[in-house]
Formats: sequence, C-alpha cells, structure tokens
Amino acid sequence: MLVTSKAMFQAAQAGHFAIPSANFVDEDSLKWHLEVAEQENLPIIISLAESHLNRLIDLETAAYLARYRAEKASVPVVLHLDHGESFETCKKAIDLGFTSVMIDGSKLPMAENIALTKKVVDYAHAHGVVVEGEIGHVGSNENADDNDIYTTVEEATTFAQESQVDSLAVSIGTAHGLYKGTPKLNFDRLHELAAAVSCPLVLHGGSNSGDDNLHRCATEGIAKINVYSDFMVSAAKPVFALEPKEPEVEDYYTMKAAAKKGMQDMLRHVYQLFATQPVEK
Repeated sequence: MLVTSKAMFQAAQAGHFAIPSANFVDEDSLKWHLEVAEQENLPIIISLAESHLNRLIDLETAAYLARYRAEKASVPVVLHLDHGESFETCKKAIDLGFTSVMIDGSKLPMAENIALTKKVVDYAHAHGVVVEGEIGHVGSNENADDNDIYTTVEEATTFAQESQVDSLAVSIGTAHGLYKGTPKLNFDRLHELAAAVSCPLVLHGGSNSGDDNLHRCATEGIAKINVYSDFMVSAAKPVFALEPKEPEVEDYYTMKAAAKKGMQDMLRHVYQLFATQPVEK
C-alpha cells in the first residue's frame, strides 16, 4: 500500500521505534527491500537519492516501478525522494507520484534554508505529499567535527515552526558513508531535540554507525533512520566471496542471488535494531 509517512511516524513516536528509510538504486534493490518488508509484515520507506539518479535508474522509471510495486504491497510503503537538491527536483518527484520528498537546504544560511523548504512544503501539501527538511550538517565521515555539526534546539524549533515541515533531519554526530571506527553520538542533544520539537526527527548517516547507537536512536527519539552504504556493502561482499571459477552462463544468476541475500539479511538486521513494529494500513 502506497502511503505518506504521517501514520508511520505517529506510530513510531508513540511506540519508541524507528522506520528504516532504505535507499534503492535499481529495480532489484527496490524489489528486494519490499520482499523483506512483506515477509516481516513491517512498514518501510523506500528512498531514492537525487545524487544517485541516472547511475542505474532515472526518476521517471523509479517512480513508475516503485509506485507499481508499492501499491501491490501488503504493508504500508512510502516512496521518498532523498536529499532533493532543488525545488524543481522535488516538484518533479511530487508530480510523478512520490508520497514524500526531502529538500536538503542544510548547507544554506538558515533564512534561505527556511524559505526554500517552505516553498517545497507549500507545493507538496497542496498535493497531499509530506516534506522532510534538514537543519544542521551531516557531512561525510571524514569531516565530522564534534560540536559544530550538532543541531541546536533553538535552530530546530525555529526551523520547524517557520518551514512547517512534516519531519526534520537533525545532526547528532553521524555522517554519510562508512566510518573507520564507531562514531560517538550526542544522545543528550537528541533527547533535548525530541523534547523540544513536535515533528518527527530523522537521522541520516545510519550506515556503519554501531548497532547500539542505532538501537538507542530508534528507541530514544528518532522516528526514521536512513540506510544506504550498509545495503550496498552487504550486497557486494557475498558476491566477492564466491569461489573463483571459469565464467559460466549461470554465474550471473548466482551473483544476483548472493547480492539479494546479503542485502535482505541487512534489512532484517536493521528492522531488529530499529525495533520496528507493524503499522496499521
């Protein structure tokens, strides 16, 4: 069932769990994520990042395939544009049938970020679509730098009130990509933000952030956690581990099966870490 994230996030906030935002990059990863969600009878947000467009799939094809599969699914499914970089991209995704979009103005000055986000919110809400904004900066793991990346309570409350976003991505110490070690997250800041901001909170940079960290985030105030790199690595590792041999016709199917199992095992693990629970359709 294709839905917005409103009911999902309300349930997550009330039940102290998080919904995985699972990035897909092609039809296979889309299909594999949805299979696990249905097997586990759990909700899912399937996300396509603007930065991943046209590597393996374009926005129009992704919208067509994802809407078709989501509408047939037996569990609630949100089709989400991740890290939209402009009003135009968000508008296009909305017009193509995405039920949720993120406009990422986090690198802009506060006033410009609010103005851009509010423009997307106005268009999206008029079309029954929800919007995620971001305040604070979740950079790459190479430049995560203590206090200057943390979202402040004042910033978050001002941004949420003035932009009217439906969910808010905040920075508490995670970073995009893979870490050399386990990041140290600021849970005190998370608790302060969760107490002060009424809209659901989102965590980016979930991959490789440490199982205990992710479980705590999911149960202590974060309603949605984004995962990308962990899925890609989990799909690739079992393929590389296959026994070398002379190429055969069946090898393509063998590699696909190995990648599928790796990615799906990771999503099952993510569901457990996030303590995700079923949500009413």
